[in-house]
Amino acid sequence: MHSKSTLALSFSILLSVLLLLGGTAKANELTLSVALGLSPQQAEQVYRPLVSYLSNAAGQPVTLKTSTNTLAHWQVMRREGYDIVIDGPAFTAYRAAKMGYTVIAKFPDVLSFTLIAHADQMVFDPSELIGRQVASQPSPSLGALGLAQIYSNPMRQPDFLQVDTHMDAGRAVEDGRALGAMVPSPLVPSFQNVIPVYTTEQFPSPGISISGRVSPEVRDRIRQALVDAQNTPAGRSVLEALNIPYIEAADNSVYLGHETMLEGLWGY
Repeated sequence: MHSKSTLALSFSILLSVLLLLGGTAKANELTLSVALGLSPQQAEQVYRPLVSYLSNAAGQPVTLKTSTNTLAHWQVMRREGYDIVIDGPAFTAYRAAKMGYTVIAKFPDVLSFTLIAHADQMVFDPSELIGRQVASQPSPSLGALGLAQIYSNPMRQPDFLQVDTHMDAGRAVEDGRALGAMVPSPLVPSFQNVIPVYTTEQFPSPGISISGRVSPEVRDRIRQALVDAQNTPAGRSVLEALNIPYIEAADNSVYLGHETMLEGLWGY
């Protein structure tokens, strides 16, 4: 019969093995973070094919990580090192400049944001929205940063209504909760009874960057799989879910300097 001490020792060894196995599995896992103005539920649906595609390309499991809004993403991003990140130009540039990430690809074309207003209100200039409610994701979202440039005088600004997603911002105008909203320009046709008031300068489209913790071999496999996505059935399913025609190669130079958009933000 085993003594209590022997049983305790056996249990301790078994527990150590289980913890070691669990730690190994977790260490083998890559995390994919996405912060492009979608709710966690929307992101889970849109990026599910990409998670599977990247897992196959990397040869190890990939897990999707999302945040409730851009501010939460910024706070978590500085504390926790995601392995693969799809993000707007300011955050992509920040990681490349300050966190040792490598940009491997980007969504096609360029990106801008448009300040919209309800068509019935006949707003034709941003100044007409001063003191009125304008919906946007909170800073440091690209939309909020664009609003800060438009309304640089803190004494002459709209009453900002913070929302979690770009669709929420546009819908706030549709249902009368806000007179204006800042949304990505391609989304403007998605909303009823709105007119464009102002469009920002163009920025690089969202970039895909990889942490320096990921081996160069895995990084190169992921890069190749992304830029070749339009050539395979699995890749085309990913592009269809993302609603883009292809993913193009890119490097850190594409986003160089855009991190300065975050200057003055806590933690910059």
